[in-house]
Amino acid sequence: MDYKFFLQGIANIIFNPVKAWETIDSENKPNRVLRRNLFIPLLILVSIASFLGSLIFANTELSAVYSIFVGIKCFVLLYLTVYFTAYILKEITHPLDLGRDFNISFRLIVYSIIPFILCELLSRVFESLLFVDVIGLYGLYIFWTGAEKLLNPAQHKKLPMLIATTISIISIYTVLSYVLNMLTNKIFNAYFIK
Repeated sequence: MDYKFFLQGIANIIFNPVKAWETIDSENKPNRVLRRNLFIPLLILVSIASFLGSLIFANTELSAVYSIFVGIKCFVLLYLTVYFTAYILKEITHPLDLGRDFNISFRLIVYSIIPFILCELLSRVFESLLFVDVIGLYGLYIFWTGAEKLLNPAQHKKLPMLIATTISIISIYTVLSYVLNMLTNKIFNAYFIK
């Protein structure tokens, strides 16, 4: 893992997204670099936070296995949400005559979800701080600036793309969260509750 890429990528996209998108566009690194050095490490951190929050604060009567399930569920939820949303964004950009490039869509979604993931680090450990996740809406601005740089849409296409992508990510996150909760609870109850 490239720690410099990880830390600089997060700091740049949070504190100066316009300049960060210029750098991202000019470097044009493959998605596997972004996935390996930024996306997966962030998911691992938030999964550990989710595990610890469940183990220390929420899970007082269940075994530690349940907390492991919570951490795994968090990882899978965010991973699938980003990939499904990137795929949908790729499909949204096609009718808007903005191309059909999964690599660009993936970059836009990964960098845009960073504020939400950083908020999740805190709210997954301390569930009483769930309101902090509202700060993750800053990702909409990051998406907006990134779309301007990477896709260069006409003015009248920006807002529909932002709205469609926001609805997609919220819908996918909600549905996957519900399905994964049911699945993990069913597995836990079947194999670990006596």
